[in-house]
Amino acid sequence: MTAAVSDAMRDQIVARLRQIEEEEDVTILFAIESGSRAWGFHSPDSDYDVRFVYARPRAWHYRLQKKRDVIERPIDDELDISGWELRKALTLALGSNAVIAEWLQSPIMYLADPGAVEKLLTFARRALDRRSVTWHYLALLQRQQSRLLGPDGGIRIKRYFYVLRPALALRWMRLNDAAMPPMNMMRLRAGCDLSSETIAALDHLTNLKMRSRERAETHVADPLLDDLVAQEVALAQAWLGNSDKPSVQNLWDDANALHLDLSP
Repeated sequence: MTAAVSDAMRDQIVARLRQIEEEEDVTILFAIESGSRAWGFHSPDSDYDVRFVYARPRAWHYRLQKKRDVIERPIDDELDISGWELRKALTLALGSNAVIAEWLQSPIMYLADPGAVEKLLTFARRALDRRSVTWHYLALLQRQQSRLLGPDGGIRIKRYFYVLRPALALRWMRLNDAAMPPMNMMRLRAGCDLSSETIAALDHLTNLKMRSRERAETHVADPLLDDLVAQEVALAQAWLGNSDKPSVQNLWDDANALHLDLSP
């Protein structure tokens, strides 16, 4: 199996990240792969979705003018690269944003300050609540379901995975009563107590995806996987209807302290 990221591509990405640090006067705390290559079902022509969290010098925050908290670079056919300022990342974690939790768990790290990553992971585990993250994955699943059919009437394999992954995230959270499902598909599956038949169906679809182009379609839906998705949607909706809103944790002081700690 071809590596998700070749050594040459990794070197190119790291060089681009170091260039961003110099151009923007920032410190990148961690940079990861966030797309299908990290999820474990990339196609031969999948692009690279590089995401990072960076810290600005403390003096930058004292400026009165409005400041952007995102760094983006023009997207080309191969590389999509952007990052969030630390304050934005912490604020989103306080709001139970599932994306920052996924970034912190990516199996493909391009750059990392191990101490910073561990502190951010610890904070995210405290800040995220299952109810908010369940809403996130349920909405993501339903949005992708609406985009499943391709121009030829077939099922877009890539979109089907974009439905299956949040369905498995919902299942993992339900079975583990936790708010941070693994990002990588294999680790996610391992915590979902799936039948051997379901695992075989997922393996078959994964192999098909990794042999196909990004826009490939299939005309045969797998009823076993469709049933899995429908079951997890119904169970998530029922749980949301019966669960209480979590008590709001006052973690702002902790977030402020972490922001100061990790800012150069």
